[in-house]
Amino acid sequence: MSPAKEKAKKNSDVAQAEKLSAAKKKIVSQLGRIIVGQDKAIEELLIALFSGGHCLLVGVPGLAKTLMLSSLARILDLDFSRIQFTPDLMPSDITGSDILQEDPATRERVFKFVPGPVFSNLVLADEINRTPPKTQSALLQAMQEKQVSASGKTRSLPLPFFVMATQNPIEHEGTFPLPEAQLDRFFLQISLDYPSSQEERRIVIETTGSQDIQLEKVLSAGEVLKLQDVVRKVPVPDSVVDFAVALARNTRPDKEAPDFVRKWVSWGAGPRASQSLILGAKARALLQGRLAVSEEDVRRIAKPILRHRVVLAFQAEAEGVSVDGVIDRLLESRS
Repeated sequence: MSPAKEKAKKNSDVAQAEKLSAAKKKIVSQLGRIIVGQDKAIEELLIALFSGGHCLLVGVPGLAKTLMLSSLARILDLDFSRIQFTPDLMPSDITGSDILQEDPATRERVFKFVPGPVFSNLVLADEINRTPPKTQSALLQAMQEKQVSASGKTRSLPLPFFVMATQNPIEHEGTFPLPEAQLDRFFLQISLDYPSSQEERRIVIETTGSQDIQLEKVLSAGEVLKLQDVVRKVPVPDSVVDFAVALARNTRPDKEAPDFVRKWVSWGAGPRASQSLILGAKARALLQGRLAVSEEDVRRIAKPILRHRVVLAFQAEAEGVSVDGVIDRLLESRS
């Protein structure tokens, strides 16, 4: 590539990076018209979105998890589908199945594949832990490879493709824990907290009136794909890569790990966590209008990236130690 073309390409990438920062402000502004508070959750959601990753949202009922995701799909002009996970849901209810149809003219009967709700840009897996692992596993190939194998054929899913799953942390009766293999495919886990007193007051006022809020489209599906490509092109200093890799490795209870990790952790994060830490740090830097990735970006996203990939030992549960507490201590040890 000639120097002139290389310079033009670099300028184009810089322009796209600036577009991402500007788009973030517009998206947050539009979501703010419907969602009160949850600024941290929205930031993490956008980091996952522009990193091309999937999200697991964990929070008690009434925190606008479903509304947040459906509103985001409208703002980004993405096809949106919702799957209500229930104990009797079957894998074919997600991926689709063959249906016997008769040609009106020839009377010939043929099988035709009818795509399931997974064939959308943004798929909301509502209360994903209410269905058995057999059905949960129907999402594994879609989340990892962005394609579905059904009826002997492999079909590509529309791009961009995101799975945003919700989970209620306080109900355990009639639920099924997500397999570790599926948890690892979620780019990050967002924990939603109760709103503050002032935020809750505003929620009550705004949701008990007659106001009909219309959301404006900020980006298209094609633009989201271009911005995801720009995120991957952001350079990262070796020191930041080393920090992210060391952080992920220190969650594993082996001889390299700190004593408290060996005491409190049964299983640590795998290599996908290291990849996610760097990719998420790139997205966060661009969303904040910076072309340079810092160690602080990795620290900021460490909890949502790692919390669902670390399995605590019985000793930690007995001592009242949480996953977030372990991650906090790891970050402190690397200060």
